[in-house]
Amino acid sequence: MPIASRQALLPANLLSLAVTAALLAPAAHAAFVEDSKASLSSTNIYLNRDFREGTSAQQNKREEWGQSFLLDIQSGYTEGTVGFGLDALGMLGVKLDSGGGRTGTDLLPVQDDGGTPDTFGRLGLTAKIKASNTELRYGSHIPELPVVKASDSRLLPQVFEGGLLTSSELDGLTFTGGRLDKVIDRASTNAEDLVLNSKNRRFAAGVTADHLDLVGLDYQFNKNLKGRYFHAELDDIYRQNFFNLLASYPMGGGTLAADLRLMLSDDTGAANAGKVDNRALNGMFSYAHSGHKVSLAYQKMSGDTGYAYLDGSDPYLVNFVQINDFANADERSWQARYDYNFASLGLPGLSFNTRYVKGSDAQIAGSNATGGEWERDIELKYVVQSGALKDVYVRLRNASFRSDFARDADENRVIVGYTLPIW
Repeated sequence: MPIASRQALLPANLLSLAVTAALLAPAAHAAFVEDSKASLSSTNIYLNRDFREGTSAQQNKREEWGQSFLLDIQSGYTEGTVGFGLDALGMLGVKLDSGGGRTGTDLLPVQDDGGTPDTFGRLGLTAKIKASNTELRYGSHIPELPVVKASDSRLLPQVFEGGLLTSSELDGLTFTGGRLDKVIDRASTNAEDLVLNSKNRRFAAGVTADHLDLVGLDYQFNKNLKGRYFHAELDDIYRQNFFNLLASYPMGGGTLAADLRLMLSDDTGAANAGKVDNRALNGMFSYAHSGHKVSLAYQKMSGDTGYAYLDGSDPYLVNFVQINDFANADERSWQARYDYNFASLGLPGLSFNTRYVKGSDAQIAGSNATGGEWERDIELKYVVQSGALKDVYVRLRNASFRSDFARDADENRVIVGYTLPIW
């Protein structure tokens, strides 16, 4: 998308006010510049997804390779009771290999003729105002919230446009609120309307919304226990209430942790998507000791429909893994996971994890039948600890997915990345 079009998404008065305030007063200008920081992230991804089967009308394999660069510039704030600032995200994706019917990995945009561009890029600007411990940001966001979590597992992250307010005026309590009204997906350069995810035909395809409103509270009861509550409404489609408890306690020389979640969703307004009725109960318990970590998770979908979330985003579910989300109507799934940090063996920077998720009783859309599915993931990661390549990381990811009602898939990813602090 042209830079000028992206800048137009910011309210002219807010952007103008932030820049003007930063430049007029010398002291303010000093704080604006001296407290700023910038970094350049480089990510190289090869992704191969083999569907194992298919007809002549189906694509059996997706395979692409690309390189991305993300320049993240964050200004300081002008001095005074109310501070103003401006952040910028410059993003560039480069095609290294694609074509021949292998597109669709979401690493690169797919053009009308079925091909992919050699490069694609975006510019995101965010004006910000801060008073005390309260901050308002308007422009481009990569949110990590229970009701909207941007996906960042490809070359460029998913970016939402709108306004977000965070406030931490009370000790231990953080308030979040805002409205998001546009999204730029991972393999796109265009700001588009928010769309309801319709995986496995859970809901009508292509249903759009004008905006998503959200409010939330995070409260740290003590150093071992945190509670979260979020409410969100996707205009004329659904409303959600999210409850979360996060606990972590020392036990037997290690750490016992729990992450318990409940999301209640129902339709609202004109209900353009039809009926939305879902209760997603899910949680994970883990125990870590001496480099080892063992985790068990359970996820249960209740109600008349599957889990509702924004298309392209990551659903905030414990059993959302590399390929699947296990969130169909009535589906119940469990997960067993094992992590190991090789620093315990004198190999710092090397880590390993594997997990297996099994789902059953999933209601197959358009029929009275139910089905099951499973996924197995393996990941090996190494972060260089010293020398000229210090902090360069390499991730090898492998996944196998089998289902009674969705397409089987085997997937391999090779990811090499590095973030360079500029100042």
